[in-house]
Amino acid sequence: MQNLKQRPSRAAGFTLVEMAIVLAVIGLILGAIAIAEDVQRNAEYTKIANKFLYQWKEAYDQYYQRTGVVLGDCQQAPTYMVNGAETTFTGSDGDVCERQSAWAGGSGAAGIPANFDNTGLRVCNGAGYGSGAGSDNTGGAGLAEQNLRDLMLRAGIGMPPGRGEGFEDRYLYEDTNGNSAEVQVCFQWNPEGTPSGAGNVMVVRGLTPDLARFIDQLIDGSADAREGRFRIQAADQADDAGGANAPGYEWEANNTYSQANNPTVGGGGPDSQSFTGETADETDDALDEDRVALLTAHWTMGQ
Repeated sequence: MQNLKQRPSRAAGFTLVEMAIVLAVIGLILGAIAIAEDVQRNAEYTKIANKFLYQWKEAYDQYYQRTGVVLGDCQQAPTYMVNGAETTFTGSDGDVCERQSAWAGGSGAAGIPANFDNTGLRVCNGAGYGSGAGSDNTGGAGLAEQNLRDLMLRAGIGMPPGRGEGFEDRYLYEDTNGNSAEVQVCFQWNPEGTPSGAGNVMVVRGLTPDLARFIDQLIDGSADAREGRFRIQAADQADDAGGANAPGYEWEANNTYSQANNPTVGGGGPDSQSFTGETADETDDALDEDRVALLTAHWTMGQ
């Protein structure tokens, strides 16, 4: 029998070139996934702005054009304040619609906001986020008796589809960690000197900081939390150095920053920021799966 020599087997493995190609392909795939997530998120943010918030701004303007007064104001004796029908005037017992004769034409006091009481209540379709739910920051107003949806329907104003029938003031979306969050729209009147903007404002609740920056950039051209027409709701802004209109105030927190653990950024100096909200789970860490902190903003209206 012929004795066949056994050929030595060649050791299997990757060359450096092959490994470099594989790593490059993996990097391209991971980069493409990250870019796709950013594109999808920006598309959702654009939809929230264009199909929801801007349409609510249009509905607010249509209410003024159709009724001659701002949302919830009294047509017999307009105050030009949102929810003006629930306000009371110096020297009268009832609201201005019931007792306009107590001040119109014959009152010794001027019909200016300083002489009205029970002002600044928030007109919503239900309370929405409760106190301490991480969406109020500081300075949240009380809830008005008038209902936003009822006012719009009574005036024949079409509303954005929102979350569905009866919930046109809400919009459901996912935060950057994949958890559900809800934007809610309300309206209110802010007195002179309010850091988030005086006059009639749209109250936008349930914003992640990332979404707030995106919308602020669309409205004002820069993502500054206390400058322009779109500002963060926070009554303590005026106590910071520079006051309400000082530039350089960033939107608080992000998806990796736990507000509960870091009450102040900057060591308490003039540039420090006070974070009053908390992550939804109120834990002592900021994990990738944690729900992102929610903020409230005020968008100044034209009327």
